[in-house]
Amino acid sequence: MKKILDLIAEKLAPAFTESGYDASYAKAVLSNRPDLCEYQCNGAMAAAKAYKKKPTDIAHNVAEKLSGDSMFSQVEAVMPGFINIKLQETWLADYINSMSKAEKLGLEEVEKPETIIVDYGGANVAKPLHVGHLRAAIIGESIKRMGRFLGHNVIGDVHLGDWGLQMGLIIEELRDRKPELPYFDENFQGEYPEEAPFTIGELEEIYPAASGKSKTDEAFKERAQTATFQLQNGYAPYRAIWKHIMNVSVADLKKNYNNLNVHFDLWKGESDAQPYIPGLIQDLIDKGLAYESQGALVVDIAEDSDSKELPPCIVRKSDGAALYATSDLATLVEREQDFSPNRYIYVVDKRQELHFTQVFRVAKKAGIVSQDTPMIFLGFGTMNGKDGKPFKTREGGVMRLETLISEINEAVFDRIMENRTVTEEEARETAGIVGLSALKYGDLSNQAAKDYVFDVDRFISFEGNTGPYILYTIVRIKSILNKYGEIDKSAKILPAVTEAEKALQLEISKYNEVLMNSFGETAPHKICQYVYDLSNACNRFYHDTKILSEEDKAQRESWLLLIGLAKSVLETCIDLLGIEAPERM
Repeated sequence: MKKILDLIAEKLAPAFTESGYDASYAKAVLSNRPDLCEYQCNGAMAAAKAYKKKPTDIAHNVAEKLSGDSMFSQVEAVMPGFINIKLQETWLADYINSMSKAEKLGLEEVEKPETIIVDYGGANVAKPLHVGHLRAAIIGESIKRMGRFLGHNVIGDVHLGDWGLQMGLIIEELRDRKPELPYFDENFQGEYPEEAPFTIGELEEIYPAASGKSKTDEAFKERAQTATFQLQNGYAPYRAIWKHIMNVSVADLKKNYNNLNVHFDLWKGESDAQPYIPGLIQDLIDKGLAYESQGALVVDIAEDSDSKELPPCIVRKSDGAALYATSDLATLVEREQDFSPNRYIYVVDKRQELHFTQVFRVAKKAGIVSQDTPMIFLGFGTMNGKDGKPFKTREGGVMRLETLISEINEAVFDRIMENRTVTEEEARETAGIVGLSALKYGDLSNQAAKDYVFDVDRFISFEGNTGPYILYTIVRIKSILNKYGEIDKSAKILPAVTEAEKALQLEISKYNEVLMNSFGETAPHKICQYVYDLSNACNRFYHDTKILSEEDKAQRESWLLLIGLAKSVLETCIDLLGIEAPERM
């Protein structure tokens, strides 16, 4: 189905041209004064400059041409040249009924589906997920879901940190703890054990211990660097340990991401890019892009239009080692070879903007990625505590993500049990669903680039712009529909008879526009704002309307269909946020 704004523009266009003005001025927007009108056209203001006429004269000319059109109940020219528009109730009801019968509720899918790589997650193996991993995971998951829903082929890649110095640190710490393992016996012959010499719990304790030791023990640090070099150059015993680390870590990461309802198509890491690095470096040299500077190999990325000085991108250190930029460029070589994406979206901490500016520019200069392929850096802000500083545990450490989820679930459980109407078992299950919605919605409702304060009490509230409030609205609608039972198949949504009813229909009708804009602007917070506005409209309508006690059956079932459609829109939207609703709350 076409978006309402486009349908209004299709009516405005001939009205402008018949009045002697170019159709390009025939654009409609949502009204910023809903007390006066529902939509408005500001084209007369712009046309006035081009045609050297009063904007009010142009607006009156256009408004007169639309007088009597069945789509509108009001088209009015007002000072200083706006055209105020209200939709006719019968036309709006027809549009809403069409939505209810259409696939994907009438979403206008993209005409040319793209292959899009979304790079999000970025966890390091051998380390537990912590709160710093939350935003990349849930923002990226939402972007992926939105793109797929619109018809794109979206591929999500976790892009693990699995190839750096932490591997050498773990290997050498393991040597100190278990020197009898065959990996450290130079005379060992045969197959290495299939079972890992550590559990995930032991592995997560080994790395910080090794990292701490390397800060005070220079000899240990040098051993770790040597082990890392040997691993990256194919030394079989260390490769065997690395595989154990990967198997144990990835299994645990999948479990924890799954608890967040976050899923990846590719579980690639920096190690997967390594085979492409030698060819990449040689290509940069052959094309005259890479040159030596103070022993390192660098590529200039500065452009004349830059407002500030940007340093060259280092692609090889003076000791011959590759860097994150080298790995990210090699990953692009691999992705182009495997998928030839039409677009890239990187969901990363905004403090890495310079790094990705360098990577994207080198990729374009070297022809790794086509000049016309969009490479979007979706940089996100920090999740802070109430003190305005990055969120920490009470002891001042970085909180594990599973601990954060557990704490918010427990807070929701306590809230549910205050007004106990369900069993403790059902309360636990519901708390898991509602707690995750509180966590995700509390994050996603903020513009990604902005820092925000993580406030558990506010996030788990059943009032205000929160996940639980949205879920409560859905559950309330489910309850009403379940009380009524089956609706007559011939029933349909009737034209609105009250302001609250029309307001609800208008909110529902924005669905198509909101979903397309949210993905186009990589802005999940716009979906959050929409479901909040729609939930408010639902609750106002519910309070103003005695739905189940209405005596007129056609009217009663019209209202039930209307709130049922609102529920479908809400459920569709929260699914794009990676949230689901329980049956009861």
